[in-house]
Amino acid sequence: MIKFVLMVNRQGQTRLSRYYQPVELSRRAALEADVVRCCLSRKKDQCSFVEYKDFKLVYRQYAALYIVVGVTDSENELSIYELVHNFVEVLDKYFSRVVTLCFVSSTLRLRQIMFNLDRVHVILDEMIQNGHIVETNKSRILAPLTALDKMADG
Repeated sequence: MIKFVLMVNRQGQTRLSRYYQPVELSRRAALEADVVRCCLSRKKDQCSFVEYKDFKLVYRQYAALYIVVGVTDSENELSIYELVHNFVEVLDKYFSRVVTLCFVSSTLRLRQIMFNLDRVHVILDEMIQNGHIVETNKSRILAPLTALDKMADG
C-alpha cells in the first residue's frame, strides 16, 4: 500500500505531497525533511529503493525534480518505480499539450507543472486512491482534465 507521494526539488523543498494514511501535520514536516535528506544524499549509481523506518522509499529523479513514494514493506518496489515513471509520462503528455510551443524545454514544462498543482493532484487522484493503484492507462487518467479543458475553452 502507498503511504505517501512527494514531489521535491533539488533544494529539498516539497512541491507536492499527498498522504494516504493519516499523519499529524506536526509530524509531516519532520517526516518530509528526513525522507528528502535520505533520498537526496544518495548517489546516482545507488539503488532507488531505500528501507526507511517501518516502510520503504521508492524514488526517481527527473531533471530538477525528485518523486518519492513511501510504501509498506509488502508492496512491490518495481511496480511503484514504474508507477512513478507512468505518472511522469502522464504529466509530460498533459503539460506538453497545454504548453503550445513547438520545442518546450523541460524547465518551462516543470514551471507549468508547479503553477498548475491542482491539475497534478487530479492526475494523481485518478491514478491512486486510498493508497492503491487504480488506473495506469494514460488516456483514462487524462479524461477528466480533457473534459475540464474543453468546458473551459467553451
